[in-house]
Amino acid sequence: MSQVELESVRAKFRQHEKDTGSCDVQVAVLTKKIEHLTEHLKANPHDHNSRRGLIKMVNQRRTLLDYLKRTDEPRYIALVKELGLRR
Repeated sequence: MSQVELESVRAKFRQHEKDTGSCDVQVAVLTKKIEHLTEHLKANPHDHNSRRGLIKMVNQRRTLLDYLKRTDEPRYIALVKELGLRR
């Protein structure tokens, strides 16, 4: 996962010019990292440390999505649809 890929994800989901930390951006970056780590674990099924990191990322994304759903449901629905997440 390169910094360029992450920057393109941030640019796509940001709310304004200097936005790097809104819920939308954080969820999108976590989703990209989760996809990357999932591919790694398919090739390396015994890498338990990475699996633990993956579980932590999934839980963090879930927490952010729950917060977004509580505070701004239309934005939550749009983000889930854009990222193709099940919910």
